[in-house]
This record gives sequence, structure tokens and C-alpha cells, in this order.
Amino acid sequence: MPQVLTDVRLFVVGADLTSTSNKVELSSEAEEKDRTTYGSGGWKQVQGGLRTSKITASGFWEAGDPGMVDDATWARLGGTGPWTVCPHLATAGSLAYLTQALSTDYSLGGTVGDLAPWSGNGSGSGVTARGQIAHPPGTARSSSGAGTALQLGAVPAGRSLYATLHVLSAAGTTPSLTARVESDDNAGFTSATTRATFTAVTGLGGQALAVPGPVADDWWRVAWTVAGTTPSFTFVAALGLA
Repeated sequence: MPQVLTDVRLFVVGADLTSTSNKVELSSEAEEKDRTTYGSGGWKQVQGGLRTSKITASGFWEAGDPGMVDDATWARLGGTGPWTVCPHLATAGSLAYLTQALSTDYSLGGTVGDLAPWSGNGSGSGVTARGQIAHPPGTARSSSGAGTALQLGAVPAGRSLYATLHVLSAAGTTPSLTARVESDDNAGFTSATTRATFTAVTGLGGQALAVPGPVADDWWRVAWTVAGTTPSFTFVAALGLA
């Protein structure tokens, strides 16, 4: 059934740009390389070369807070960080596309009387993976725990599991959040194995990491350790195979 885009979610580094965006496009392509030979029977032959991805977003301009589009986009212009796009909601298990992207340009301003617009582009710097949300943005965490188990599948040799983390808010005295990617061969995670750990964070920001195969476990989740005095974090995490 065709999907009407009404609830796309966009997370860029440490900002949730959903409420200021009204257009998001993600494109991926592979170079077409000619490999035609005399044995092709007169037909052109091609194969895939380098793959690239690009994200284009636009919406309504806001400024005055590190999580708003102007502050966040200006701070990361020319830098590389994680982007996560969800075509429909960002609840645990929602479809997500995740990548590392270079913020290449940012435009703002328009015609008198108009709502102030913005637009920006990100060029993929590495793999773009298709996966799921492992931790939703609307749940604040003040103690250590683990997220929803996702059966993403085993990771064969030559492929990797990719993860993005977007820390959207941090409160408390000396708060600290250390998130990690775990796997197991069952949904109950009775013998969970830590596959990779994000760098500990104390404020807004974003990170990405990869778990190279082979990994036989087919269940995955994000777990976290929270420390500090009355700490509280909101964050988004996504996992995907590529």
C-alpha cells in the first residue's frame, strides 16, 4: 500500500530535526562501470562500482538552542556525523536508514512575509544501512538498562552491523551515558555479548560505529550505563546490517 509521508523522523548528530522539517530525501546509487568485451555478443555489459548516498532536508528555521536546526547545522557544517532517517515514526522496531554523512551546505532565509525556511544536504561518508530503531527518542533514561531485542539476523563475513547514537538531551550533575551494542542467539539475551561500545557522553552529540562479521548471533539490542547525580538522558539508537 502506498505510504503518505506524515510522520517522518530525522535525527542528525545531537539534534531531532523532525519538528522543523517538512521534506527529507535519501538517495543511494552505485556507479555503472562498463565491462563490455568481444564475447558479449554485441550487448553492453556493466557492473556496479563505488556506491554513494546523499540526504537532502528542508523545513522551517529555528535558532537559540543547541538542539534547534540553526545552532545544530551551523555547528556541524563541514563535519561528519551520524544521520538517521525513519520514514514512519521512531518507535522501537521502526524502519530506519542510518549513515555517516558530511554536512556539505546549509541555506536559510527567504521572501518577506514568508515563514523563515532552511535547507541542507549531507553526503554519505561510508555505508548507508537499512535497519530498525533500537531505542526511541521519547523515553528518558535515568538509570542503566537495555533496549528492545531486534532479530536483525547474523552478520556474515564481509558485512557489518552498523549503529548510530543520537543524544538529544542531558540533565543532572555530571551526567554520563555509555551505550553499547549487544548480541545473543535468543530474544531473552540470556548470554548477551557486548560487540561494541560508544564513547561515554555527557551532553548532546552523535556517534556511529560498526561491528564486523562474522557474528553468528541473530538478535541485537542497545544497552546503556547511566552515571552521575540525578542524571537523565533522551537518546535515539538505530541498528542495521549492510
